[in-house]
Amino acid sequence: MQTLVDLGELPRLVRDFVSYKLTVQGRSKKTADEYALDLRTFFRYLKVTRAGGDVSALSPEEFSEVDISGMELDFIGSVTPDEIYGFLYYTLSARGNQWSARARKLSAIKSFYKYLSVGKKLIPDNPAKDIEGPHKKQSLPKFLSLDESERLLDAVLGDNESRTRDRDYCMITLFLNCGMRLSELCSINLSDIDPEFESLRVIGKGSKERLIYLNDACRSALRDYLNVRASDVEIKDKDALFLSSRHTRISNKTVQWVIYKYLERAGLQNKRYSVHKLRHTAATLMYQTGDVDVRVLKDILGHEQLNTTQIYTHLSDDNMKRAIDSNPLAHKRRSTKSAEPKSDTD
Repeated sequence: MQTLVDLGELPRLVRDFVSYKLTVQGRSKKTADEYALDLRTFFRYLKVTRAGGDVSALSPEEFSEVDISGMELDFIGSVTPDEIYGFLYYTLSARGNQWSARARKLSAIKSFYKYLSVGKKLIPDNPAKDIEGPHKKQSLPKFLSLDESERLLDAVLGDNESRTRDRDYCMITLFLNCGMRLSELCSINLSDIDPEFESLRVIGKGSKERLIYLNDACRSALRDYLNVRASDVEIKDKDALFLSSRHTRISNKTVQWVIYKYLERAGLQNKRYSVHKLRHTAATLMYQTGDVDVRVLKDILGHEQLNTTQIYTHLSDDNMKRAIDSNPLAHKRRSTKSAEPKSDTD
């Protein structure tokens, strides 16, 4: 399986690690690409700094030309925790990496050195094992209101000049109703859809498969789009559900462009919404208005941990207000007739 990174640029041990992730652990191509990219950045940083160079002074072109392909175990296995901390600081200060990017890089380093120390037993200890990840700033996810969601869908329906209106409406309907990820939507095949349009299968993070049930809006949008799709005689990816103008499977970037286009048409472009915000919207609407148990919502969204889903339990001001109003003391008021103050002589 090919990755986005030229594996020839990587040290032999890193190539073996990426292959292990793909073939033995069954990780997705996207995950393997992320491991390869992050480890390539780390070892380029390490080579420059160990030689006494100022890695922050290198241009992106100069940094990309740092050759790490010949690194062997003596170099790789001598990494220290301080060097890893230095790399994380470099990614923040020089590369502007946010929390998620830095956490991902540390995760790649930890996984690689666990592979060397525990899996292959080539080094005695994992130098990254006890390094704490960067702390995430806790913030509530942004989401569209019900009115904004309807405006977005109406913006698609009102685009009479679009040749892909039925496709675009179907994609946005699935996002807003099912809460699927961008990569999940793009990878849907015709064979993943139940013949009765009751459900469809998606492949989530870590190549984990889950079933998503379809409501009336999703079934209607899918049938309308498939009627249009059936008239395309130039289809190249026969099993792909959503097709591009080139008759191939639609790309992540194309879907993102479609979403931004209709957010602008709906007058929502200034609210910094994105494709992922549609997933947050589906989750929020289901939890706030559908009386959905958070554990059911976890399975719908394909979350590994319940605490990932629980953020949606903190979004509803109305729910919190109702909880406070339900307190049995909520209607206990002090009397409007104030007692006469007693004098000192009484």
